[in-house]
Amino acid sequence: MENNNNQVTGELKSGNKKQVRLFYCMECEELARKVAAHSQLITLQSINWRSFDDGFPNLFINNAHDIRGQHVAFLASFSSPAVIFEQLSVIYNLPRLFVASFTLVLPFFPTGSFERMEEEGDVATAFTMARILSNIPISRGGPTSVVIYDIHALQERFYFGDHVLPLFETGIPLLKQRLHQLSDADKIVVAFPDDGAWKRFHKLLDHFPTIICTKVREGDKRIVRLKEGNPAGCHVVIVDDLVQSGGTLIECQKVLFAHDAAKVSAYVTHGVFPKRSWERFTQKNNRSEKGFAYFWITDSCPQTVKAVENTAPFEVLSLAGSIADALQI
Repeated sequence: MENNNNQVTGELKSGNKKQVRLFYCMECEELARKVAAHSQLITLQSINWRSFDDGFPNLFINNAHDIRGQHVAFLASFSSPAVIFEQLSVIYNLPRLFVASFTLVLPFFPTGSFERMEEEGDVATAFTMARILSNIPISRGGPTSVVIYDIHALQERFYFGDHVLPLFETGIPLLKQRLHQLSDADKIVVAFPDDGAWKRFHKLLDHFPTIICTKVREGDKRIVRLKEGNPAGCHVVIVDDLVQSGGTLIECQKVLFAHDAAKVSAYVTHGVFPKRSWERFTQKNNRSEKGFAYFWITDSCPQTVKAVENTAPFEVLSLAGSIADALQI
């Protein structure tokens, strides 16, 4: 009798798994294929991404009738304003095709660092983007789930309206897994470039000793100083949510080496790197005697992933497995 009950329970658990039809933008094709490879329950779907002569999108969702009653997801990349409109056109259309549920996966929320006003007249574009996503039509299954990784400021979750369900995930487990694989795993110390990064991530990395850096103003300059912790003889890994120019990471690296760190590496979930700023971290262009041992990023920014492929010190930690799991929530 007990075996029969276990069998029924197992069948119920299996029955709770969703078959998901996953659409994706052109930039995310490689990531989408990796997500589908993680689960037989995920089937890739296609969209014809074309443009009219005037430049506006001419889009077609293939096999639209076949997704009726199905769980549907869309993997997006808002890498520039130029691609956002065509993706929003699809995102707004998919829930209206009588799907059972709709999930938007937007690994990188691009306006997240513009979340506050410092003076009257500033435009908090993070709030604008959240409002746009909050107006995604409701599907037959209810509000849209919006999956975002390591959004810049946690309070941005309150920018979203009641018509969507934001799900905030993190890439930190990927970093922890990689750190445990290193030969000097017992010498790892995690450094945060400022108090904000510490508040954000320290509870997720509490098994590692920590260092906190801070920025102090000296005249017209803001200089990075060591606030707390001892990097001497350690492999120090700087952790933050995103990188743009990388100036702060480089200044932190200099301070850590000045305090006798043995190695310095970096992790960011989102390697934005506008204007190919990643090049300053390559061994070819890094003028200091000691460069970064490793620079880990995720594949939340597909254009960066292609640019840094097979380029030291960069390593890509894929979000594919985490996304596949999030699609089952």
